[in-house]
Amino acid sequence: MTTSASTNEPTRQIHLDFHTSEHLPGIGSQFSKEQFQKALKLGCVNLINIFGKCHHSWSYYPTEIGIPHPNLTCDLLGGQIEACHEIGVKAPVYFTMGWSAHDAETHPEWCMRNADGSIVGAWDSEIAADAAKPGFQWKKLCPSGEYHELMVAQTEEICRLYPIDGFWYDIYQAQRVCYCDNCRRGMADAGMDVECPEDVEKWRAQTLTTHAEELKALILARHPEASVYFNGMTTLGRHENARHRLYAVNTKNDLEDLPTTWGGYDKFPIRAKFFHKEGKPIVAMSGKFHTAWGEFGGFKDPEAIRYEAASMIAFGASCNVGDQLHPCGQMDLGTYANIGHAYEYVEEIEDYGVGGLPVASLGLWLAHSAAEDEGAAQMLMEEQIDFDVISPGDDLTGFETIIVPSRAGILDDSRDAFAAYLSSGGKALILEEGALNATRDACTVDIGADYAGPGEYDVDYTVVASPLSEGGLVTSPFLNYESAARVTPKPGVTPLASIREPFFSRTYGAYCGHQNTPYQLEPADHPAAIQNGNVVWLAHAVDRMYFKNGAKVHRQLFTNALRLVHAKPMAEAGMPSSGRISLLHQRDLRRYVLHLTYASPLQRGRCLVIEDLPELRNVSVRLRLPETPSSLQLIPAGTSLPMAMADGVISTTIPAFSCHCAVVAAY
Repeated sequence: MTTSASTNEPTRQIHLDFHTSEHLPGIGSQFSKEQFQKALKLGCVNLINIFGKCHHSWSYYPTEIGIPHPNLTCDLLGGQIEACHEIGVKAPVYFTMGWSAHDAETHPEWCMRNADGSIVGAWDSEIAADAAKPGFQWKKLCPSGEYHELMVAQTEEICRLYPIDGFWYDIYQAQRVCYCDNCRRGMADAGMDVECPEDVEKWRAQTLTTHAEELKALILARHPEASVYFNGMTTLGRHENARHRLYAVNTKNDLEDLPTTWGGYDKFPIRAKFFHKEGKPIVAMSGKFHTAWGEFGGFKDPEAIRYEAASMIAFGASCNVGDQLHPCGQMDLGTYANIGHAYEYVEEIEDYGVGGLPVASLGLWLAHSAAEDEGAAQMLMEEQIDFDVISPGDDLTGFETIIVPSRAGILDDSRDAFAAYLSSGGKALILEEGALNATRDACTVDIGADYAGPGEYDVDYTVVASPLSEGGLVTSPFLNYESAARVTPKPGVTPLASIREPFFSRTYGAYCGHQNTPYQLEPADHPAAIQNGNVVWLAHAVDRMYFKNGAKVHRQLFTNALRLVHAKPMAEAGMPSSGRISLLHQRDLRRYVLHLTYASPLQRGRCLVIEDLPELRNVSVRLRLPETPSSLQLIPAGTSLPMAMADGVISTTIPAFSCHCAVVAAY
């Protein structure tokens, strides 16, 4: 069994959902140890998360602390653990926290409360019992007081009854603050102000951390090798998780993502790069579903599962595919044939990904905001320019260039470190308000201009000249969906692009045509782009605009501006825009591994769908590595690749590949 670095974390995992209503009969009645094992073998699985307690509040073993499902016919949890261990598969136990329906109904005092006292997640009590219920609608509970004590007691019971491999706790939503009686009393005792949003957020973080630390200590005292994970604490779109480092309690970090319906395929790479810095194993999670959790009978194409699994390995993560068990307890063998199609391939390549760490000379400073972070990352990934991510406190010395996204105040806590980086020869591409402090009244970094204020129109237009016009970027005015931040350049600063403002903003009082007002014929008195030594500043939030609108002209502008300060990426590849690269360093094995993946997701209704994995031919690869490789090998083919070297650049060509391949540079 291959495991990830520095831990016994398996690489081919399943998350087996089992949220079963009390209205369903015969729970577990057709469970068969042999059939369960057959499915796991068919799927090439080496870990599966199985259920101790579900969102309906029911337990799936003979508990004396919780409540067994009223129609449970066997010790399903015990039977599954035994079946797994007989064939060398690990089986951590799932346990719900934030959503637990019977607990919420019978103990409303355990529920999270809004500031007005209403239950978080509650619905109108006047809704008829036979009215259609929307998905993902649950009352939410607070892990404090008696509810916390119940979870501790039941966790202790499971630890005592079974040979535990780990616990997987669910629904820890730090962004949902709580005003329940326990939280109000706790804040008062701590001298915190319930009317202060910052104090309420801080208390929520403390509540979650205290609760999680007690559970973790209990588990590890009885089962020192167990994994412990709290789901929801690794979502980077929530500032609270990063601000309070809530994920620090986890022994590993699972990165839950359903790219078909939860924001696409470009969320995971950023999270993988970020959580590698924690020094703990990471597990990438997707699902076998066409849409999302809770979809019985939904199937993702097996080629899509293979692509996703290969991408997980490419970014150094173990793989986890979500499934759900039928209430009768019988596994769906069609599902595990599909998963096995992917995991058979993972077995071939996992040693070249899991345990490797991202390495790049280009850094993207994270804003912990999807529009800015993912917008910038998408442009980089679509151009196959590899990068790593940066947070305050990180060592900046290894980066040739740093990209600062368009969120004001992002450098406030790192002003001195960033200034030192630039003064020692570092380079930067800074986008719009990323140069400003949080109050937006001054620059935190010297871009060679004084801030004059935000844009004065709803849109504006950019006009570029050489060198920003490279690669066929149009030189006529092109539309920006947000207007530029205005600055006054200082003497000696190089202008790179100008702005044409519209005649007026579109209003009911003055409008032109269907959408935006056309541009004036004379340039505005503030620039669209400037260069001040080793710093290039773009006046527009091209990251945010690309995330929302995806205009290629904005990606071309961004890329051309980046190349002025970042001419020597560690890894590049020549693929269409759906191609992705990831450079990992496996230091102990003395090798770099450049992973390449290619698929072109199609939007069908509300889902992104992958079903075709066309072959790419004659793909060029360029590497600039600190060590000189002795050879290049193509994985999984195992064949040698030709290697040319000139001016520190290692060049090769991949003859052909479909879905995924990797170039191994051994030194």
